[in-house]
Amino acid sequence: MLRRVRAGNFFRVVRIAAGLGLLPILCLAQALPAQPRAPLDSPPRGHFLVFPFENAGSDPRLEWLGEGLEELSIQRLSASGQEVYTHEGRTAELERYGLPSSAKLSRASMLRLAGDLDADYVIFGSYHSDGKNLSVEGRFLRVNPAALLLTVRESGPLDSLMDLHTRMVWRLLAANEPGFPLSLQEFSRVQRPVRLDAFEHFIRGHLAVDDEPRLRELREAVRLDPDWPEPAFALGQAFFTRRDCSTAVTWFGRVPKTHERYLESVFSTGVCRLWLNQPDRAEEVFLSLEELLKNTTAAGGLPEILNNLAIARERSGKTAAAQADLTRASQLDPDDGDYPFNLGLLALRASDFSAAAAQFREALRRQPDDADARAYLIHALERGGQKPEADAERAAAAELPGAQPLPSVRPETLPRLDRVEVELDTTALWQEIETPDVSPAPSGASASAAGPSAHVRAGRRQLSAGRLPDAEREFRAALAANAHDPAAHRGLAEIYRRQEHLEDAAKEFRASLDVRDSATVRTELARVYLEQKKTDLARQELEKALKLAPNYTEARQLLRRLDPAKPGAPR
Repeated sequence: MLRRVRAGNFFRVVRIAAGLGLLPILCLAQALPAQPRAPLDSPPRGHFLVFPFENAGSDPRLEWLGEGLEELSIQRLSASGQEVYTHEGRTAELERYGLPSSAKLSRASMLRLAGDLDADYVIFGSYHSDGKNLSVEGRFLRVNPAALLLTVRESGPLDSLMDLHTRMVWRLLAANEPGFPLSLQEFSRVQRPVRLDAFEHFIRGHLAVDDEPRLRELREAVRLDPDWPEPAFALGQAFFTRRDCSTAVTWFGRVPKTHERYLESVFSTGVCRLWLNQPDRAEEVFLSLEELLKNTTAAGGLPEILNNLAIARERSGKTAAAQADLTRASQLDPDDGDYPFNLGLLALRASDFSAAAAQFREALRRQPDDADARAYLIHALERGGQKPEADAERAAAAELPGAQPLPSVRPETLPRLDRVEVELDTTALWQEIETPDVSPAPSGASASAAGPSAHVRAGRRQLSAGRLPDAEREFRAALAANAHDPAAHRGLAEIYRRQEHLEDAAKEFRASLDVRDSATVRTELARVYLEQKKTDLARQELEKALKLAPNYTEARQLLRRLDPAKPGAPR
């Protein structure tokens, strides 16, 4: 979902294995819930969304605690077996709505955001300190039906923050779930001890705007707690963003195989090998990821991995294998235009101009604003002797709203034009990788007993793996348990859209909206209407989406495309 949030990917990204990942560098538009650190006797009861805590005191030196308590809550919930969205997941969704990560939201806005992410519960709160003592208040909000369930307060010396916060989260969970299986002592035991001073430096590094303060704070966190992997991962991400690959790979190498961010660390290492023009080493890295995934729902491959593996193989002269990998990636994610674009480049290099033109057309179908794809489509048509078709494409490009000159095509640059994926969507894989002998999704009586949410989550996993019949079976099972489950209707809509059954897709999106209004779903419904050439209906849905979320970037961009010259059109 930086490029735009891919409609098909929404269901892939809402269950990603991520631990206490704080640095929002690569996850520009991905919603990333954390997986449990250890299996427990009781299954998770829902998805949690945590917001920063509000500083109710006057000491600005403790402003860092707002997001610090958010992240501690994510860590505590994850370690105890709950499913919780990471900090990146929340901020990414806010970015989609055009809101800063620090935006203070009303409870209604929190509920709307949680609803769009299909979260079941919201945790938020406040804190106050006189410089010596700390009081923390946590609040528990149910999404559907909306209700403020519980408020818990804990107080103690400021340096007892870690224990104080652990007690508060345990009390929230124990009060919300009768028969919660962990005592306070057991709950505390599954938490990883983290030094308070290291944690403070880590959060301050995360909050730093400039690179040097960020790196300085993160390095200090590593120095104080060298066995804590999160600062090392964050440092790897920071240097990765700067394309300082030699340094980034060193930090990524400190993330252990047992850690939730290990897959991302390995993936980023592979990207670095591509950037360093080391295709053989990059191929080894991406093949190792494929090996890790072989016993999971993504055994057929994740498109990001397949894309980068294809680039590595093509650079090593393994063109046939590269083409097979890219074809599979394109099939798994039918919304991303990068994969057919890369296939078009492969065909151009092989002087197969007809195939190249077909792939660039597909890239444009997926991403109509892709100027490079349009330029290379015209180039492929001309090289293939189809000059009238090329001229028609050039004329059509000139008539597009806000048309700009197309990029120039220089054949000598072809070897450097591959689109490398730099983000990995690991999609609910971590627990499966740790325990591959355990079925990743509930089924039969156990799933029914768990309610429709279990089927919805299983459906998302199957959808992420490209198994549409299995995904449909799970979403229909969810609707059999609750005919008004909005997430299940939305899942079916995505399946129908991938199958190009657009009328059925629109019907399911509308059914989801009948239960819970959502700017995200209205925008996806508008996309379906656009594919059906129902421009007026698409415009109506986008206008309704913007009433719900006035700064929602995707809705604004789509509406601007429909009404480029209309006075007062969103800009």
